[in-house]
Amino acid sequence: MNGYDLVDEAVVDAPCDAVWEALLAEFRGAARWWVPSNTFAPASGSPDRVGGEVRVTVHTKGVEGGGPKLRFTARTTGVEPGRRLDVEYVDGVFRGPSSFRLDPVGDGSRTRIGMRFQGRPHGWLKALAKVTDVGLEHSKVTSAAFVALGDLLAQDRPAGSAAAAGAGGRS
Repeated sequence: MNGYDLVDEAVVDAPCDAVWEALLAEFRGAARWWVPSNTFAPASGSPDRVGGEVRVTVHTKGVEGGGPKLRFTARTTGVEPGRRLDVEYVDGVFRGPSSFRLDPVGDGSRTRIGMRFQGRPHGWLKALAKVTDVGLEHSKVTSAAFVALGDLLAQDRPAGSAAAAGAGGRS
């Protein structure tokens, strides 16, 4: 297996700036919407600066559920504030690029968030990838995280605002 080329997307009822701030907060360790599956911890620098590094842990059975943990480091390679965050997986069980894109929808009160994951399994994950559909699991987790992001941002909005809508997809 050479690797994955997955795109997962959702539309969130919040402007790009709010989604951007929530994404960066998660990468800084907030653990508000990507848990129980993924947690993030800054390793060096800031995730919104080229060269910043974040340690990622995928908790295959949830944070409290035990099971194998997939660990890797993402280094920021490109940033367009409020619109794009590009990373390269440089250490751990994945290698390769990934990117987050934020695009305003309609009048800008909604955002399409997309993640393109082009990671390649490395080390012991190569063997696991032969018997487990790691790509499918990645898309399930990412789609669930995007729904949780929409729910979180809906809670942060003043009363009377529309609820978040999410739709995930794998390509």
